[in-house]
Amino acid sequence: MSAATVTAPPVKARGDEGRIGVRANLRHIGALVRRNALQIKQDPESMFDALLMPVIFILLFVYVFGGAIAGKGNQQEYVQYLVPGMMAMMGMNIAMAVGSGVNDDFRKGVMDRFRTMPIARSSVLIAKIVVEIGRMLIATAILLGMGFLLGLEIRGSFLEFLGAIVLSTVFGAALMWIFVLLGLAMKSPQSVQGVAMLVLMPLQFGSSIFAPTQSMPGWLEGFTKVNPLSNLADAARALMNGQGAIAQPTLVTLGWAVAITAVTMPLAVAKFRKKT
Repeated sequence: MSAATVTAPPVKARGDEGRIGVRANLRHIGALVRRNALQIKQDPESMFDALLMPVIFILLFVYVFGGAIAGKGNQQEYVQYLVPGMMAMMGMNIAMAVGSGVNDDFRKGVMDRFRTMPIARSSVLIAKIVVEIGRMLIATAILLGMGFLLGLEIRGSFLEFLGAIVLSTVFGAALMWIFVLLGLAMKSPQSVQGVAMLVLMPLQFGSSIFAPTQSMPGWLEGFTKVNPLSNLADAARALMNGQGAIAQPTLVTLGWAVAITAVTMPLAVAKFRKKT
């Protein structure tokens, strides 16, 4: 048989996830988490949003709007209302940075280099989410620290307090997949930020995060009832203050988190594979 008639065996693409076991996948995620953490260490300015945003927002809302909303001299009660709601807000603001970061990594060619390596495609994105969850927890810790300085009290049990943090973290992680998908779909970090703000502003201010919804117009109050941020804020508030309905808003929040992750995570991984 001549050399011209010999057909070469098909070459499998590198990084075929079907050949990568769970243990190897976890090792890849761990290595990529370390890479992302070292990147933050080399660029500490990337932590400014997580470190400063909670301080600025809580001071702004307590001392500028707290008197008008809760009444003059009732700022401490407003702190009890505001801080659990702002825990819901932390995840959304950190999630916006995830989308911009993924988009910027593609523009710099970092993601193209990862896609030539024999690693699971999902591990790259999961590692990004893990590091951003760490940043969100730091932001939440600073928010709570400022809250305690301003008179915040944990009126529920310690387990309920931890439950509020875990619930906010789970929902924030789900939101990150939306912004990862957005970062993969948009052409520049600026466009990601622009679209993200169009999503963030109505959800944040059309919710029960900053003020009770009873005084809102009927159409807006109806929107707040289906807004997942309102359910998360109400659940965290009930857990931390030890009063109010807990089960219903908690289950609704978890349902939203599962649904968002189940839809957007596979779409983000598929987009990551195909993006050029």
